[in-house]
Parts: sequence; C-alpha cells; structure tokens
Amino acid sequence: MKQNKKVQVQDLGLMDYKETWDYQELLFQRTVDIKTKNRREAEQQETPNHFLFVEHPHVYTLGKSGDIENLLVDEGVLHEKGAKFYKINRGGDITYHGPGQIVGYPILDLDNFFTDIHKYLRLLEEMVILTLAEYGLKGERSEGETGVWLDVGTPFARKICAMGVRASRWVTMHGFALNVNTDLGYFDMMIPCGIKDKAVTSLNVELGKKEIDMTEVKQKLLDHFEVLFKAKIIKEKTPV
Repeated sequence: MKQNKKVQVQDLGLMDYKETWDYQELLFQRTVDIKTKNRREAEQQETPNHFLFVEHPHVYTLGKSGDIENLLVDEGVLHEKGAKFYKINRGGDITYHGPGQIVGYPILDLDNFFTDIHKYLRLLEEMVILTLAEYGLKGERSEGETGVWLDVGTPFARKICAMGVRASRWVTMHGFALNVNTDLGYFDMMIPCGIKDKAVTSLNVELGKKEIDMTEVKQKLLDHFEVLFKAKIIKEKTPV
C-alpha cells in the first residue's frame, strides 16, 4: 500500500486537557479502525496523519509508569491554583501543561513513515533542537531521559521540552510540550518527569524576553517536522 505523507495540522487554541484527549482518541481510533479494515479487505484505504497544536489551561498529567508522589501538593492546592490532574495512557511520569506552552500531538500512522518508535522520539527531539537553534540556543538530549535539555552534563542542566507518547498498531498519540512563555512557578508543585534536582526553563526566560511569538515558534517546528519526516503539511482550519 502506498504511504500517505500528508499531515493535517490543526491549531486548537486554548482547550481543556480532557476535551483534547478525547479528540485525540477519536482521531487515533479512526486510524486504527481503517488499518483493521484494510487487513480484512482487498481494497485498501489510505490512513490519515494529524498534528494538533494546543495550549491547555493549568493541568498535571501522570503517565502509566509515573509515581503519584511526584505531585507535591494535594487536590485542594491544585483547586486553589485553578489546575486539574489526570492519570493518562502515555509513557513517562508527571508533566505540567499550561498557557504559554506549545503542546503538540502528532497522531501519525508510522506505517506511512517508518516503523520505529525510538526513531520517532529522536526525530521529535531533533525537531525541537533545530527550532531552538534558530533562536541561538543549543538544545540537547540527556542520556536515558526523553525530551530536550540545555546545558546537559553541567550543574545548570534544565529541561525546556517534555515528551511522552503512546503507540498502538504503529499509530501514535500524545507528544511533546515546549515551554515558550510558560509560568515556571507551576513546576514547583511537582518533580518534573520524576527527575529530582533538575531545573525547568522556557524560551522567553532563556532569551531574556517578556514574550515570544508562539505562532512563529509553531511554524518553525512544522518546517523542521516536514523535512525530518519527509511529510507534506496541510493546514486545517477546523477540527475534522
């Protein structure tokens, strides 16, 4: 079957985490259903690929392998801060999402690209590393830790982008969270990704600016994604 390299991109704006998760699940299941049908029938249907951009209201999410003790406050404090909490079906530990953070959810059929989850994660990291380089920052990988960091191997190592994905039948969901204009104070209420003694940073802090143009950063991410995945980006105006 011919590989479909088209990726439909939607910017959902500010959307509740659970609402976005449900939408991800809908797109994910549609793709899985097509793949299941293709195995039974001679006439093959193309599987779609999606890339969702979104900002979430304050929320903490805990992955399947995470430890609830990495959330350092109780539900009462979360409520006071206007934050929600969810246990979810991605890999990884605890993560914070909030306004000023670019969250990206690629829902790809990797049969359209390559069937290698390790490569998939490394290319998502590379997309962020190349984007940061355009702002004069040297993003790096930290051995044994998914995501993108600055000053790895020094006492000043700090994480700027978290990642956690789920894949089934080579269809992906969840993704990455890049701190751009994020209120870093919310990270104080958890042990980020379960990794003690590592700081968290954001693009505006690193560049010494009050605010970075989020639309510009998203476009840079997409440009690098398109090259790395040999994809064809198609921008959608409304959810499908």
